[in-house]
This record gives sequence, C-alpha cells and structure tokens, in this order.
Amino acid sequence: MTFNDLNLIEPILRALQEEGYTNPTPVQEAAIPIVLNRNDLLACAQTGTGKTAAFSIPMLQLMQASAGKQPQQAIRCLILTPTRELAIQIGESLAAYGRHLPLRHTVIFGGVPQNPQVQALKRGVDILVATPGRLHDLIQQNFIRLNQLEYFVLDEADRMLDMGFIHDVRKVVKLLPERRQNLFFSATMPEEIQKLADQILRNPLKVEVTPVSSTAEKVQQFVYFVAKPDKRKLLDWMLRQKMGNEPVLVFTRTKHGADRVAREMQKMGHTAEAIHGDKAQNARQRALSNFKSGKTRILVATDIAARGIDIDQLAFVLNYELPNVPETYVHRIGRTGRAGNEGTAFSFCMDDEKPYLKDIQKLIRKEVAILETPPNLVSEPVAVAVFESKPVQQQNRKPMNPMPTSDKPKNSRNNRRRRFWSKTKTAQA
Repeated sequence: MTFNDLNLIEPILRALQEEGYTNPTPVQEAAIPIVLNRNDLLACAQTGTGKTAAFSIPMLQLMQASAGKQPQQAIRCLILTPTRELAIQIGESLAAYGRHLPLRHTVIFGGVPQNPQVQALKRGVDILVATPGRLHDLIQQNFIRLNQLEYFVLDEADRMLDMGFIHDVRKVVKLLPERRQNLFFSATMPEEIQKLADQILRNPLKVEVTPVSSTAEKVQQFVYFVAKPDKRKLLDWMLRQKMGNEPVLVFTRTKHGADRVAREMQKMGHTAEAIHGDKAQNARQRALSNFKSGKTRILVATDIAARGIDIDQLAFVLNYELPNVPETYVHRIGRTGRAGNEGTAFSFCMDDEKPYLKDIQKLIRKEVAILETPPNLVSEPVAVAVFESKPVQQQNRKPMNPMPTSDKPKNSRNNRRRRFWSKTKTAQA
C-alpha cells in the first residue's frame, strides 16, 4: 500500500512526496482511515513506528475540510505531549506535512521565555502542541481557551503517567467541549492508562500493531553483568572495539548520572554531551543537533529528556543503568531499530539491578542475551543471573516507583496546579 491509497488530499500527498515518504507504516495504514472517518482512536504501538504521522496527517486533512467554520482565534486542536523535545518534533512534523495548507500551529513548552509563545497565540493558531506545565501557566493567565476545540490528541500517554502528569491530563479533559474527536496514543498500555483511555474515548476503534510492551523485532538485546567501578572501562572498550564510529545513545536514571558519564567519556577522549531536564532549552537543542549531525558521538540522556529523539539510523542504545520501571526499557531501546532499520541495545546490570532485569524480561517475554565482560576489565566480579521469562498479565502488575525523584515535577508546582485546576472549570464555563 502507498499513501496514494489512503484517500489523502493532494496538498498532503505532495508534502509527503517532498519528504520522501511513499509507503505508510502499519500503524499509519491502520489509523489514518479510522481518523478520517471521524472515529475516536486508541493506538498502542511501540516507539519508532510512525505514530506522529498517524495522527497528524489525517487530522490536518479533516481540519482543512472544515477551515473557516470556527472563529479566527479559536484553537481547534490540542496535542498534549509530555516533553519539550517531543513537542518540538511534533511541531516539525506538522510543518512538514501541512506545508501546502493554510493551517497555523504553534508549540508551547516551559524552560524558555513565554512571550514569543504568547504572541503566536494572539495571532491565532488552529493547532496547539503543548506540554502540561506551560499549558497550565498560559491557561491560568487567560492566554488560552479550549472551549472551541474539535480535536484532542494525547500522545505518549504512558510517559505522562511516568512523569506524574496523569492528574493534569484529567483536569485538561474537563475543560474540553463534550463534542470532539479524541486520538489516544501510547507505546505501552498499563492498567491506569487503560482506565484513562476509557474516560476520554467514546466508542474508540483500536489499533495495536505490536503486542503490548513488546520490543522491536529488529533490535538485538544484550546484557553485561558488571560492577559499578567497571562500567566506565567497559563502555570505553565497547566504544572503541564493538561500535566502530557509530553514534551511541546512553541512558542513565538520574540527571547527575548523565552529567557524570558524559564527563568521564570526555576525559577518555570521546565526544560526549548530556541532556536532561536541568539543562537550558537552548543547551538541550544544541546537544541534540550536535548528536544528529555527528559532531557529538555520545549523547547521555535521562528517560524524560530522550523523549522526542528521532533518528532513523541510530544503531546503538546503551543502558548504563537499568531502569527501575520495565516499560521504560521498552521506550529506551525503541530509540534504535526505527523505521524498519536494525539496531542493537546493550545494558549494564549490577548486582542490585538484577530484580529490574527480571521484571524487564517478564514484561518483554524474552530473555536478554548475556555477554561476558572481558576479564582484563573486571575488578569486582558480578555473578551472572538467569531468569525464566514467563508472560505476565500486565493489568495485575503493581507499578513501581515511576521515576527517580530527581526527575519528578516539584511538589510546590504540583500544589499550585491543584489549586488552579479546582477553579478553572468554573472560570472557563
């Protein structure tokens, strides 16, 4: 099947051709007709399957068909996403697919001055891409009204849960008109996310292109059992002996850990930068640009900051520290093996991380292949652990602590949000 078979309008087909896209991915092939028929959609598809195009392409077409029927300043579509990087990526996709359409969009997120975003809103936008924090701030200041909304897209819903934004999402939904089309996308579908979908969607059609919490078939997965003091030497050896000159995305659990690993790799002669929530927005964008262009070989990231990194040819992902939430492992290794390409995911596992590995293997329903650490790099031996990877019922799993404390939204900010949301519905009625 090609995009020509999906009943898309000529301006969108022309934009897709200019982008070099001919054939839709499975999730796009399944989702686009559902959205064009004005059905609510529940899509469960792993990272890297083309979810952004699956909702942005048909949504642009529907909005173009009804252009001019709403007040000029009305926001007609809200796309809510968990991180700045992902919001920027979605904005770039809308600009690419809608380049031949008169529809206006803007992206709002925190960490930068709000005035340029406010000015864009005052000029009028059809599509608003937003992160929860900045959306809250600008609604509170009466720069945003959602009472004319026609389309609501919730992207990366499971990451919203991980980041502690799930209650903010519910409160946003209360501000939306009852009559709207809802598109709900999530890479994984734990029980609480299913409950949220049930609250938002109305008789949705479901698209599931891979089993819940599965990993990409073309991603090879390996684990080294290694002590903490030996991780730095092992990573240096892998970069020089196993990965050629390919770029590598390295994950840590904390911001401090990301900075430390980047500094250690720089001292060992590698080009490396860290990206996390404490970095200024321009520094984060510069690090991403350097990584994508090849100027920087190693990008060390926390899970939240890495959301939105979209590099089709990324060959290697490395878990310097295993995540304590199994679903996060799926998100991490989904950065490689994208768009049909092959990829490799390596993980370092210390003694105290073995329970995390066990939970990961239960979730993905397979064992991660074990590699032996070169003896000359071992100062503290770590016993190899082998676990049976029996399938588990996802809905019966008790969620672990969703994320390291250092990456959670601050309590004071959450308290302000609760006080604000308790008043907002009445103010916007």
